[in-house]
Amino acid sequence: MHKNGLPPCKVVLKERPSHDEKHRSIHYVAASEDLQVGDVAFSVPNSLVVTLERVLGNETIAELLTTNKLSELACLALYLMYEKKQGKKSFWFPYIRELDRQRGRGQLAVESPLLWSEAELAYLTGSPTRDEVLERAEGIKREYNELDTVWFMAGSLFQQYPYDIPTEAFTFEIFKQAFVAVQSCVVHLQKVSLARRFALVPLGPPLLGYRSNCKAMLTAVDGAVELVVDRPYKAGESIVVWCGPQPNSKLLLNYGFVDEDNRYDRLVIEAALNTEDPQYQDKRMVAQRNGKLSVQVFHVYVGKEKEAVLDMLPYLRLGYVSDPSEMQSVISSQGPICPVSPCMERAVLDQLVDYFITRLAAYPTSLDEDESLLADSNLNPRKRVATQLIKLEKKMLNACQQAAVDLIDQLPDHTVSPCPTPYAPLLK
Repeated sequence: MHKNGLPPCKVVLKERPSHDEKHRSIHYVAASEDLQVGDVAFSVPNSLVVTLERVLGNETIAELLTTNKLSELACLALYLMYEKKQGKKSFWFPYIRELDRQRGRGQLAVESPLLWSEAELAYLTGSPTRDEVLERAEGIKREYNELDTVWFMAGSLFQQYPYDIPTEAFTFEIFKQAFVAVQSCVVHLQKVSLARRFALVPLGPPLLGYRSNCKAMLTAVDGAVELVVDRPYKAGESIVVWCGPQPNSKLLLNYGFVDEDNRYDRLVIEAALNTEDPQYQDKRMVAQRNGKLSVQVFHVYVGKEKEAVLDMLPYLRLGYVSDPSEMQSVISSQGPICPVSPCMERAVLDQLVDYFITRLAAYPTSLDEDESLLADSNLNPRKRVATQLIKLEKKMLNACQQAAVDLIDQLPDHTVSPCPTPYAPLLK
């Protein structure tokens, strides 16, 4: 990089052993001297940054491709795959060699679950993340099947490569590995054109560590991408950057790690009005009037589980209205307030409690068992990161369940039976 225009910087590459004997040690960017808040750690010239504008040489083609059937990640992965075939003749050879060394591993030296075996994915049993991994893998497969589109649309790009069209030159497994490696280190630049929005920055991730409680970001400035640090560092300390407001499920999927101090962590609960309900259309109209959909997603943020439960109650109460005259009253009131009888409130809260109990029961281990596993220093790294994720999910679900139980305890009359209704809202 210094030979090709990198100005003097205040970082150095250091090495730590891998947790996995199959992989080489992992490199990381550390401060080469003491740094203060506001110092520029490094500034990488645009000539050393890989973007679609550089790859395709044409912003119009870049936008056309990425609004069509291929993501920026797929295009960047394909470019690096062809460059890798050039070996040492490629300008990017040292960078690609470093990406290969890292293999998309984050700070824990764990690869994204997209590269885990079926047996390893079982570590995520009970977590919605397991289905997210399978869906993302299907999406990567669809992109692989569309790769030849790039070949035909951007023919000028590939004239320099005397190889077959993509799906003949590369197997799906090779493409998936390249895609995951790119996904783990791509930087989302702000205030730049679409063709420069996704960038691969040498000295950036995965050599930089990600943190949820950090404010430093790689930023596009005139002619370069720079990093201004947000905290003091001693010489030799690993440098970290903000990973954006991502829940732990996305951190694991994209970068192979979980942040226990992640205030952006969240769970998703989907509630739906019952389409069998004779008053479904009226309820849908009332829901829309109050900014909700007939199938509504509720986010449960860590530390705000009680607020999430309270946010769900008006929607669920609406689903429990059964008397047509009560429904007319709700329609004419213009507000989100349903007439709440003690038996309706008990039914709504009972349904919530049962829902959280069912979700927790889907995990094969208890919280105590998770803690015991994590205390084992020899625990397989992939199992460790999966256990960290499901432990944090369970804590949020437990807090939600407790919030609903507390609300039941606050009801004036505990002897009231829940109102029966065949058209209760559906939760998943």
